[in-house]
Amino acid sequence: MNKQARQLKIRETLRLHEVGNQHDLIRLLEVAGIKVAQATLSRDCTELGVVRSRSRGGYRLVLPEENPGNIIRGLVGVEVLSIESNETAVIIKTLPGRAHGVGSFLDQMKNSPVLGTIAGDDTVLVIPRSVSQISQVISYIQENLSKN
Repeated sequence: MNKQARQLKIRETLRLHEVGNQHDLIRLLEVAGIKVAQATLSRDCTELGVVRSRSRGGYRLVLPEENPGNIIRGLVGVEVLSIESNETAVIIKTLPGRAHGVGSFLDQMKNSPVLGTIAGDDTVLVIPRSVSQISQVISYIQENLSKN
């Protein structure tokens, strides 16, 4: 199965099922006849923008177009530990393994003073559109991360 077909099936599976983690997603894909390695699935999820969000029954994997406002509510309070800056960039510290979701959310926001992000395991480097906007970027991030 090619990458596009596999990613289409991942999207479909996430829309039809409440999937708590990648291990559950691998099992659901296997039931559908798709065998995929965990590393490949992880890359696919990154490319699709899949993040873990808090829902009524716990956590689940969701696609970004499933109401981004709810995604950030699942990230805030649980995953963001601190926001710091210097004269050129902003650093967001998260719980281990959660930086990608926070960075992905910030990258998808419209009319943002954020040019882009680079996410590691527990740290997001936020690059502002202009270094003169650092305080605006911090305010913007804090405002959007405090809506929970």
